[in-house]
Amino acid sequence: MTDPATGPKRRPTKKADQRAATMEQIFDAAEALFAQRGLYGVTLKEVALQVGVHQSLLHYYFKDKKDLFDAVIARRAAVTIERRLATLDAYERDAAGKPTVEGALHAYLDADLDLYGNGDIGWRNFGMLGAQMSNTAEWGADLMDTHFDAVVLRLIEILKQALPGCAEEDLFWGYHFVTGALMLSLGRTGRIDKLSGGLCRSEDFAAIKARMARFMAAGFLATCEARGR
Repeated sequence: MTDPATGPKRRPTKKADQRAATMEQIFDAAEALFAQRGLYGVTLKEVALQVGVHQSLLHYYFKDKKDLFDAVIARRAAVTIERRLATLDAYERDAAGKPTVEGALHAYLDADLDLYGNGDIGWRNFGMLGAQMSNTAEWGADLMDTHFDAVVLRLIEILKQALPGCAEEDLFWGYHFVTGALMLSLGRTGRIDKLSGGLCRSEDFAAIKARMARFMAAGFLATCEARGR
């Protein structure tokens, strides 16, 4: 088969397919271990043992453990970024110049909550890693900047349209509080289960999705209103 832009396409070889499958196994194993123990609680040797390969293979593809961690994050970050940007763009088009705070927050939050609530164990692990990154200044902040700034700033753009008279710093503080609640939810610590006596469950992403945007929208509106008094 020939692509007019790039010329003949090569069919994947058996060796290439095997390599791709092995890399996915490495990413999945590392993701699960990092989610449970964090960056510093895992060794490359443990990842290799989990996959059933020699540790030298990991050293061939990754210069160190942090390099593997970054690759694990980049794999799924691209998916969630694309989904959220597409959802925000679609919401802005549909709002036709009249977005609401709650609508913008639903667009920002719901696509991700669906992934983490309905996705497989890999998305669960990735969500837990996101919670770790957002609360770790030493190595997490740079990764959050690299992968997620564009999504956050897109949300802020729409919030400015929804609240044209609101001080810009209040919008950023509002985002700060939103992401704190989101990351606590992605951490799935089970604390709310114990506190509520089982009335609420940290695994209940449908309940989170039904409440979070509305709750946070009220905070944005109250903050902006209070400054305007």
